[in-house]
Amino acid sequence: MDSITKTEKPHAICIPYPAQGHINPMMKLAKLLHVKGFHISFVNNHYNHNRLLRSRGASSLDGLPDFRFYSIPDGLPPSQAEATQSIPALCESVPKHSLEPFCELITRLNGDEEPDVPPVSCIISDGCMSFTLKAAEMFGLPEVLFWTTSACGLLAYTHYRDLIKKGYTPLKGFKVFNNVHI
Repeated sequence: MDSITKTEKPHAICIPYPAQGHINPMMKLAKLLHVKGFHISFVNNHYNHNRLLRSRGASSLDGLPDFRFYSIPDGLPPSQAEATQSIPALCESVPKHSLEPFCELITRLNGDEEPDVPPVSCIISDGCMSFTLKAAEMFGLPEVLFWTTSACGLLAYTHYRDLIKKGYTPLKGFKVFNNVHI
């Protein structure tokens, strides 16, 4: 079997929302795509990238030449090394401050700085990272939004309509639950 040349190998940029419940499912998808022959560029925010390096060691991200890790700023000031970032602050900052560094990364990956990297062929981003849609449009790349919800979360989402119909949501206080039989 002939080996895949650099330009024939598909290159997916995988970019999760910067929270563990989003990073882990995206990493699993990236690994599956890698096994199927994709070059993977996995993009974290600087904060989570540095936490990964601290927890696993400086060389933990070395190894596979076609599975690489990158990071971009999220617009938040540096925070305590072992503290979790503020989710409300991330929700406000990421859409405002991540598009430009993400586009700079795509330009770098497609340029001469990384000659052994195939051109980016698609973006797979977390459903919460909608700024990537603008980047995909700017670079003419296809994009898939990956919703990283848990099975429990998905089941809850499928019941929203029933919860509204029964008057359980929006919550009106705990009195409403007195006669609930599950």
